[in-house]
Amino acid sequence: MSRLVVIGADAAGMSAASQARRMLPADRLDIVAFERGHFASYSACGIPYWVGGQVTDRDALIARTPQEHRARGIDLRMRTEVTEIDPARQRVHAVDLESGREYWTSYDHLVIATGARPVRPPMPGIDAPGVHGVQSLDDGQALLDTLDGNRGRRAVVVGAGYIGVEMAEALINRGYEVTVVNRGPEPMATLDPDMGRLVHTAMEGLGITMVGDAEVSAILTGEDGRVRGVATKDAEYPADVVVLGIGVRPETSLSAAAGLPLGAHGGLLTDRAMRVRGHENIWAGGDCVEVLDLVSGQERHIALGTHANKHGQVIGTNVGGGYATFPGVVGTAVSKVCDLEIARTGLREKDARRVGLKFETVTVESTSRAGYYPGAAPMTVKMLAEHRTGRLLGVQIVGREGAAKRVDVAAVALTAGLTVEQMTALDLGYAPPFSPVWDPVLVAARKAAAKVRSRTGHTG
Repeated sequence: MSRLVVIGADAAGMSAASQARRMLPADRLDIVAFERGHFASYSACGIPYWVGGQVTDRDALIARTPQEHRARGIDLRMRTEVTEIDPARQRVHAVDLESGREYWTSYDHLVIATGARPVRPPMPGIDAPGVHGVQSLDDGQALLDTLDGNRGRRAVVVGAGYIGVEMAEALINRGYEVTVVNRGPEPMATLDPDMGRLVHTAMEGLGITMVGDAEVSAILTGEDGRVRGVATKDAEYPADVVVLGIGVRPETSLSAAAGLPLGAHGGLLTDRAMRVRGHENIWAGGDCVEVLDLVSGQERHIALGTHANKHGQVIGTNVGGGYATFPGVVGTAVSKVCDLEIARTGLREKDARRVGLKFETVTVESTSRAGYYPGAAPMTVKMLAEHRTGRLLGVQIVGREGAAKRVDVAAVALTAGLTVEQMTALDLGYAPPFSPVWDPVLVAARKAAAKVRSRTGHTG
């Protein structure tokens, strides 16, 4: 019998364990999984909606309990932290956080699924009561405990990426006055600045105070040690709670100490089978790895549960004796703040420039439905196409209901390597309640194709 050891019991780790168990019975594969937190197999993406009240039951975010995993023949050890990986001897060192017991466990196959950690910049007051990162269910519960115990109703969100804007919505829904302090000029740095400006305007229209080009230098505390505000170089902003939405980094400290290969973004490097490069029996997946960007051809770090679950399926299949690969990503992501929907896939302008691509850009204004149909809402679509070839490079969409999921059409086109000319012939569904006769994405493709044809000498 061989043994599979899994470090991290969320999306990638438990998908790998579950798929390996489907492939091989318990008398052929022993599976041991370690999780240092209180929860396993949960939707971290749902935390802002739990905090905001749209999801009322925390357990609704849990896909499978530890007991359910154990019933399937997986030895899941909760509140147990792996503190060392020893590749030479094929073993890991673990500590039971409740009892303090330490021990080594050997493996034939190791899966590293340690996830990502929220960025917490070193600054005065960063660890004060009332300052919260939001990465795990434990983090979400701690934030809710603070919100429920607060008398004040002022919140500052530091950072305006996906987590920042989603937490701004959650706090608005809970009746807080919300200020978002962002280092860049516009929210959503995953968009080009012109599209980020649309998000900025909409957020302010929802009652959120946006402060751009401002970097928080200190968390201010009162005599009781609790947070009372944040300070930038030019101003102070009062707060009864501070939420950090600065982003995440791969949690690869264990892997680095074990000498495993890391990429430019700090994530583990794997092959297409999700095997750590240079190590035949070590696998990695989820937010701790870097993946191939199919559009730019470079490695990048993207922390998304969709990818993590796919990585786990690939790993579990390969550990179980099958064959599977993860080809890469095109960088698709969607989010919302109140009724504003935000979507992107592929490259931004600066991404294309960084990898040496020349390109054309177009931006179109359209509506989510036929203009005469009730409920038609405005939508802005920006599209990038490669100079001369017309290959689609990226799409960004900002609009109201029905806007965000249109990005999936562009994601498929990017994966297939379509040109914008080819996209204009796509046979998309049409009826007035769902779309104008020309879908907004196809309007952008038509405009981009015309620009590619007419401006052969233009550089991006």
